[in-house]
Amino acid sequence: MYGLIGKFTAVDGQRDALIEILLEGMADMPGCHSYVVARDPADANAIWITEVWDSAELHRASLELPAVQQAIARGRPLIAGMDRIAETAPVGGHGLAAEPL
Repeated sequence: MYGLIGKFTAVDGQRDALIEILLEGMADMPGCHSYVVARDPADANAIWITEVWDSAELHRASLELPAVQQAIARGRPLIAGMDRIAETAPVGGHGLAAEPL
């Protein structure tokens, strides 16, 4: 499995609008086990996104899906910054089948 943890910083006052866009149309992404969008309680403009995929390739392919492309186009003006915090190799957990160690 492939995991990704990222942080978006929204344009001041636009965090909730950006969150709404990030959550639209995310149910039909092949190979995606988990896509969690969370507010940062310590930063009024920060959003954390935690993802779990079957593979890095499926994550990359998801960026070409029409719904994702539309979300990117709508969300881009609301993004002040993006940070890729970490790539991970999930091994299991609530809602995920355990990977052999």
